[in-house]
Amino acid sequence: MNGGAASSSGDATVLKRRHTTTNQTNHSNQKNPMPKNSSSSLCSLYSSASFLKWTISDVVHVATHHWMPCLFACGLLFFMAVEYTLFMVPSSSPPFDLGFVFTRSLHRVLESSPQLNNVLAALNTVFVLMQTSYILWTWFIEGRPRATISALFMFTCRGICGYSTQLPLPQGFLGSGVDFPVGNVSFFLFFSGHVAGSVIASLDMRRMNRWGLAWTFDLLNVLQAVRLLGTRGHYTIDLAVGLGAGYIFDSLAGKYLEDSKLKIAKNSVNGHASKHDLVA
Repeated sequence: MNGGAASSSGDATVLKRRHTTTNQTNHSNQKNPMPKNSSSSLCSLYSSASFLKWTISDVVHVATHHWMPCLFACGLLFFMAVEYTLFMVPSSSPPFDLGFVFTRSLHRVLESSPQLNNVLAALNTVFVLMQTSYILWTWFIEGRPRATISALFMFTCRGICGYSTQLPLPQGFLGSGVDFPVGNVSFFLFFSGHVAGSVIASLDMRRMNRWGLAWTFDLLNVLQAVRLLGTRGHYTIDLAVGLGAGYIFDSLAGKYLEDSKLKIAKNSVNGHASKHDLVA
């Protein structure tokens, strides 16, 4: 009897241990499942790729409704071919500038007529003063500091870039004592503050629906760029980057003002509004 009871007790203990071991094994398998086949995962990833779902109608739609990115894609391929096949300009030669090539006739005229060069330089200086006056007017008179902040951002960055890489003065440079900055003083070539300042003023005019003034400034900016190339006062890249810089720093100034307004609103809610904020 006692032996049978002991045997039954032993069997129960063994079954209990087996049950515990099985549970532990199942629990371990749940924690550490078998890894899936990596190749099947890659196949699943590739099968769900977006480009596999493109159709001819999708391509036609992109080409007709998004022609500008398509044009830039063609430009990428074209200039890759140009870049990798052209002959590099040797260090002993002056830089090649396409703008100088297009304005050779104007350069010869200005070179042979210093008086005409001075007249155009004086008119360009008047245009720069117009830009400066308008940008300051928007802040001091109208209380809108965006254009002024844009100009401050732009000229600071221009100073950093111009000093960091000091380009050589272009061959055939035609200076003038009445050109801005007046007095034949030294200046940074990269990038053009003349062009960038005009763009900043023009963008502000557009925001205020002053379309006539904006188009006038754009036209004068084009004439200014042609004159600067004709006098060899700037390289083409200086003017191109100046154009982009005007847009970039205007956008940065706008973001700065938006962030400032959010801070002012937050401070006013908390009862810490300042009377000295420049942004109303």
